[in-house]
Amino acid sequence: MVQLNETHDPALRSWVDSANYPDTDFPIQNLPFAVFRRKGSSEAFRGGVAIGDQIVDLAAVSAAGLFDGAAGEAVAAAAQGKLNALMALGQPAWRALRLALSRALRDGAAQQPRLQACLVPQVEAQYDVPARIGDYTDFYTSVHHATNIGRLFRPDNPLMPNYKWVPIGYHGRSSSIAVSGQVFRRPVGQTLPAGATQPVTGPSQRLDIELELGIFIGSGNSLGEPVAIEQAEDHVFGICLLNDWSARDIQAWEYQPLGPFMSKNFATTISPWIVTLDALAPYRVPFQRPEGDPQPLPYLDSEANRREGSLDIQLQVDLLTPRLREAGSVATICRTSYRHAYWTVAQMVAHHTVNGCNLQPGDLFGSGTLSGPTLDQAGALIELTSGGKQPLQLPDGETRTFLQDGDSVIIRGWCKKPGAARIGFGQCMGTVTAP
Repeated sequence: MVQLNETHDPALRSWVDSANYPDTDFPIQNLPFAVFRRKGSSEAFRGGVAIGDQIVDLAAVSAAGLFDGAAGEAVAAAAQGKLNALMALGQPAWRALRLALSRALRDGAAQQPRLQACLVPQVEAQYDVPARIGDYTDFYTSVHHATNIGRLFRPDNPLMPNYKWVPIGYHGRSSSIAVSGQVFRRPVGQTLPAGATQPVTGPSQRLDIELELGIFIGSGNSLGEPVAIEQAEDHVFGICLLNDWSARDIQAWEYQPLGPFMSKNFATTISPWIVTLDALAPYRVPFQRPEGDPQPLPYLDSEANRREGSLDIQLQVDLLTPRLREAGSVATICRTSYRHAYWTVAQMVAHHTVNGCNLQPGDLFGSGTLSGPTLDQAGALIELTSGGKQPLQLPDGETRTFLQDGDSVIIRGWCKKPGAARIGFGQCMGTVTAP
């Protein structure tokens, strides 16, 4: 587990003034990574680090020769069009670059004049998916979501007996993952209408959201070599926001016996910024199971994971309908925390590799929908509306059971507690249009 060090000091201030605002997502204690270029330009995409309302252009930093040693090697890797090379270098290189940037961005740093020339305002940036995602695995780590969905799909058997023993997941489609701002068409597929004896083909009428986090793998493992839970987080580069859009009517018809397929592969939206596990270190909390639940099997258990394997990341979902957009308003439909997840990041990595599966730099895990213990903390419309039976009442008098054409969904995430600097993830936004 990551130990606190000088980069986490809540008293640190930056010479980038906007990084010192109390409500910024990107203070000097955060320093998340993205891939960007200037809007409207033909520049090459390259790695960047957020500081306040600015981006540290890592290609410019590398060209200027500001860092040497391990930090210099890391910044050269991060200057490329995707972050895979940086991810492959491993934790020591990531930490060396984080420390070098932290020191160079602090008030009074001697490198300020040279580093200031490497800043690009975020309002001028266009983002891309930060890594070449070779494989995407979507997990199912919220027992509350699994139970709520189970009641709707299998009223007589809502929670399968394996759920509390094994981190359930399925392999998704990486080609349709896009960065925040994604606009996609309503999916078309087969559904079985109520009372019908044969399916029909048409646009999904039950398009849903899934509030998730994305976990980017850094250094991989060789085929046939499992990653022990004690080393699992050494292989994790960081965490982003993720919305795994879902067509519930298509899902209901197709999901047995092999699980989701066309109901999930049409779009997945991620935030541009990846917050490193180092930045999240102050927000670790104990991993705890409800009394009476089975404890994890030995390969999914460690003292460190029990002590601080969970993360208290606050999450919020906002819905923006065309009418709300025109009125300059928004409807918040969910607030919850990642601390409620039934399985931790380390457990996901350990389970994914226990059979010898090889992970690679840039692979992405989805956490699964992160619903909390009460329905107002549910991370999907199918839960919030009890399967569409109880429509959401929006502030302007509109209602929603599932998404309509023109609706946008915005996911935000942040960490905040006394004695630590508030850090955030930016936002993850997507919009559905007519098929």
